[in-house]
Amino acid sequence: MKHCKNISDDARWQAVLAKDRRYDGEFVTGVHSTGIYCRPSCPARAPLRKNVRFYDSGQAAVKAGLRACKRCSPDSLSSEEACVIAAIAAIRERGGMTLAQLGDLTGYAPTHFQRLFKRTVGLSPAAYARAVREERVREGLSGGLTVTEAVAKAGYGGAEQFYAETKGRLGMKPGEWREGGAGKQVHWAVLPTTLGPMLVAATDKGVCCLAFGEGEAELRARFPKAELLPAGEGFRDLFAEVLAAVEQPGASSAAIPLDIHGTAFQQRVWDELRRIPHGATRSYGELAAALGNPKASRAVGGANGANNVAVLIPCHRVIAADGTLGGYAYGLEIKAELLRREGA
Repeated sequence: MKHCKNISDDARWQAVLAKDRRYDGEFVTGVHSTGIYCRPSCPARAPLRKNVRFYDSGQAAVKAGLRACKRCSPDSLSSEEACVIAAIAAIRERGGMTLAQLGDLTGYAPTHFQRLFKRTVGLSPAAYARAVREERVREGLSGGLTVTEAVAKAGYGGAEQFYAETKGRLGMKPGEWREGGAGKQVHWAVLPTTLGPMLVAATDKGVCCLAFGEGEAELRARFPKAELLPAGEGFRDLFAEVLAAVEQPGASSAAIPLDIHGTAFQQRVWDELRRIPHGATRSYGELAAALGNPKASRAVGGANGANNVAVLIPCHRVIAADGTLGGYAYGLEIKAELLRREGA
């Protein structure tokens, strides 16, 4: 059920950076510097793009001399995961499907399958179908279609329906997607900190990336269509506020503007992360419960890993249920130090 075989490598790479569980089972990420292959949603830190090749299956990766990642077990699928993958394939092939149709396809009661799907993917089947349509509009616009053509090809009833459903979620305007993101400027700098070099990037709307130990190559992988510019005098005060939020325990980051875009579920998780008080921590389960779905801890973990703005969206405040640190994209040493500075 490899409905993603025609997806571009750039799109696959973006799914890997976002740790997007919707693509698990559709392809694997081969990391040739380490000799392993992973699920797109593997919680480990993203590898360098130059070391990555994509394969349609684990078998293809094995033939290329790679072995399965022990952390994300890319070849292990439960019966529930297999049913969700089958439903994803059907939704992408046929468009929106009713819960009754999905129940017939998978053998689950419709309401039970909706809960299972949402717990696994982080979105309801209906919300996932809407996300697929949005994705196809983006692909069409990037491929040179007009807005009218892209909207019709994606299955919308018209441009009015498209704008009503996607208001505030596309990030760039449709015209910018049609140009492949050309004209979107990202200003960046690598700042020295007591935690090591810190990459900060911002648009005219706000900070769009904060990462430790990364540079221009990683930033370009995150924003392949944007124009990257060294941050000038106009961003000095903003970047100084960001630096203070990292270096000075107790410094508030709430007023720092952000320019971030994700799915509706990711946005909910990020909003909840910003509500964790300074000096406090939450487990993935506690965060899921705060969102109204205690069983969604895995989906919360995926959204947590898709956060491009470390510290300002404080994903370091999320720990394992047993009280240990859990994981962190930039290493447990940095996570522990951030928590220590906050008195957690």
